[in-house]
Amino acid sequence: MIDVALLGTGGMMPMPERFLSSMLMRINGRLIMTDCGEGTQVTLKMLGWGFKAIDTICFTHFHADHISGLPGMLLTIGNAGRTEPLKLIGPTGLKKVVDGLRLIFPELPYKLEYIEIDDCKKIYDFGDFQLRVNEGDHRIKCLAYRFDIKRKGKFSVDKAQTLGLPVRLWSVLQKEGSAEYEGKIYTGDMVMGDERKGISISFCTDTRPVNSLVEFIKGSDLFICEGMYGENEKQAKAVEYKHMLFSEAAKLAKLGGVKELWLTHLSPSLSEPELYIDNAKKIFENTKVGYDRMYTRINFED
Repeated sequence: MIDVALLGTGGMMPMPERFLSSMLMRINGRLIMTDCGEGTQVTLKMLGWGFKAIDTICFTHFHADHISGLPGMLLTIGNAGRTEPLKLIGPTGLKKVVDGLRLIFPELPYKLEYIEIDDCKKIYDFGDFQLRVNEGDHRIKCLAYRFDIKRKGKFSVDKAQTLGLPVRLWSVLQKEGSAEYEGKIYTGDMVMGDERKGISISFCTDTRPVNSLVEFIKGSDLFICEGMYGENEKQAKAVEYKHMLFSEAAKLAKLGGVKELWLTHLSPSLSEPELYIDNAKKIFENTKVGYDRMYTRINFED
């Protein structure tokens, strides 16, 4: 199972009831954050998931409303007792941006590891999940992220018996991954069935609806997408500032065959986004307007 929460759902500037756009996932005890605007640590404190287990922070791009909360966040993570390295992932230039921010927090009790993405075709494997990226169409380079949480196949009694392995080694192979028997080394994959369906989470903000996103988000269990403007009449403004309408996000969700769409990165002027939800729902029914600390748990299918 995977836990997903929106820490903030606002764009451009934090509002009294809406922090800036940020998403947090909990995978096997690990916390993976995407974007960290001003005030993110406050809303995370309100959510109550803690700070120490954050081991990866991804950045879509380097506009202030997506990264200006990083200094305080990293200090708070350190104050929570973390000493293990923490990964920062983002477009090329990430280290330069963070080095500038670090002038106000030069010391941390853990190391920072940087992954700067310049090849959107590469797949990054982090053990518990695989990460894919897709470049959007914004005023600066901006990345969408897809997190694929894999699920191993079930233990195959037939395979174990065919190999002639005694029952006492079955659990060893499942838990420890390898075992020696009669002078040969056997590994867990030799007694496992086909990989089962996993869970996919896609996150996209600050972009126009480029065609490549349709294939990128295909089949996602949850698609979190910007809905900067609810009104279809804001089309010209969305094009000018490289953002999306509710209806455009919904069209992507429909074409991509996702299960559920959450709208985020809402304009400060959009004080009552629910008034415009039908602009999305008439295109993609399973649409929800995001709100701060909105949360879901996604279970693996049986």
